This record gives sequence, C-alpha cells and structure tokens, in this order.
Amino acid sequence: MAIYAIADLHLSFSKNKPMDIFGDNWENHAEKIKQNWINQIKETDTVILPGDFSWAMYLEETKSDFEYLNKLPGNKILLKGNHDYWWTTISKMNKFIEENKFKNINFLYNNSYCIEDKIIVGTRGWNILDTENDYKMIKRENSRLELSIKDGMNKFGENKEIIVFMHYPPINKNNVINLEQTEFIKTLKKYNIHKCYYGHLHGHSHRDAIEGIIDGIDYKLISADYLDFKLIKI
Repeated sequence: MAIYAIADLHLSFSKNKPMDIFGDNWENHAEKIKQNWINQIKETDTVILPGDFSWAMYLEETKSDFEYLNKLPGNKILLKGNHDYWWTTISKMNKFIEENKFKNINFLYNNSYCIEDKIIVGTRGWNILDTENDYKMIKRENSRLELSIKDGMNKFGENKEIIVFMHYPPINKNNVINLEQTEFIKTLKKYNIHKCYYGHLHGHSHRDAIEGIIDGIDYKLISADYLDFKLIKI
C-alpha cells in the first residue's frame, strides 16, 4: 500500500485536444501514462490526480475519460484544475460515478482523506497575480484549502502528517526572491504543513517551477510531462 500522484492527465477521448503543442513528448501521452501506471501501481495503492483530468466541457462528456481511469489499478482521488470545466457538485459527480459503475474514484473538494496514516487535503488554487479579481479568487481558494485542512484535522486528528495537493503553484520565483508569503503559503505555515505538490506547468513553463524546501515547506511539481508521464511516489 502506497501513495502516488500525477497531475494534468489532459485526457480527451471525447474531444480533439492534442497536447503536442507543448512538445513532441505529449504524443500518445495517454498510452504512456497507462503503461507506466500499470507497471507501478497495485490495487491497494492510492493515486492523487491534482487537476486537469479531462478536456470535457460537461460531466456526461467525461465518460470515456473515466472509463480509461476506471480500468487502471488503485484508488483514485481527483482534484479540480483550471481546465476541468466539467466539474460540478460533489453529489452530482458521485452520482455520475455510481451510475456508470466506476470504482475507486473519489473527489477532493472542501474535504479530506486519510491514506497510509497521512491526511490528504487540497484545492485548485489560482494564479498568483496582483489584480483585484485575482485577489478575490485567491482568497476564495485559500478558504477552500483551509476548509479541507480543518476537515482532515477534525475527522482524523491533529497529530497526523498533512500533505497538500494543489493544481496551481502556490509559490513563484518572485515570492522567493522578495521573501513574500502568498495567502496559500501563510495557510501552509499556519497548519505546520511541510509537503505541497502541484501541477499546471507545462513545456517551457517548467523552468518557472519552484521545487525543494523553501522556509520549511517542500514543494514539488508533478505535472505529467514534467514527470515524463510516470507517477511519483509520495
């Protein structure tokens, strides 16, 4: 039993959305992920998928993408990304999963899970910019992160390690250079969280990733192409 993660699967079995605009390595990426997944993951393992799972616009259009996921081993926990326009309420998504007889698929949305004595929490996040609208979105997403953390602490206790998953990076180079703390970073520090995994960045944007331990928090980029389409063990 182990925890793995990979973000940004960008599946498009019902949509024509080629990803090779981000590089030739994206060609046939769904098959690459599938083969690496089968080679790595056991049925007792858990895989966290932090956003951009499907290019579908509506929930009913995700069926082929979820069929792909359902056939892969392990328990799966999905988090919303900026391209997951199909994402709706937890109740509707759970009903969709149940009606289609998909197994071992769950959603991380203002809630939490306890896996291998670790509390798994997270939220989508938002681009870290300075406009008024972005500040409002960051404030909302940060509130959701805190809801997720508090849910985990209330349900599973305050002595377990909490691991945060986000879609957007919660930190950028300017934050590091200027010693700035974003709202997300403040929340991570408030709850004594030391590990944060995120996705979203592709192609040339990989160079903008912040990784390693910054002020006591270990950040890791886990977008699919950055991991060469191989799941990373947490």
